[in-house]
Amino acid sequence: MNSNFKKRQTGLARRHRRVRGKISGTAARPRLCVTRSNSNIYVQVIDDVAGKTICGVSTLGADFQATGKKGSTVEGAAQIGLIIGKKAIEAGVTDVVFDRGGNLYHGRVKAVADGAREAGLKF
Repeated sequence: MNSNFKKRQTGLARRHRRVRGKISGTAARPRLCVTRSNSNIYVQVIDDVAGKTICGVSTLGADFQATGKKGSTVEGAAQIGLIIGKKAIEAGVTDVVFDRGGNLYHGRVKAVADGAREAGLKF
């Protein structure tokens, strides 16, 4: 493995641990968790107390594929935010805690948050 890759992965893991030490999802206010790769983005709404995933969506799913957007773009990430917002509201969730997963709140991660807010989630 490339040493730069290991450094990036170690830093991401450290930042994610730091973020998760401060936030946790409950039944009343679950955690909206964003995981990002170079080509795709994955979003879940998680109740950490019960250890259950309430709903989840990714750029590989049929819901997103029908939009015709790419998962590696900001527009695709905004679309994922809209989709997860609608699914969460259907599941009875209106308030969430945002977990950026150790990534900077910028670009695709910010677009997911903005899309979820546009769909009606509060955080």
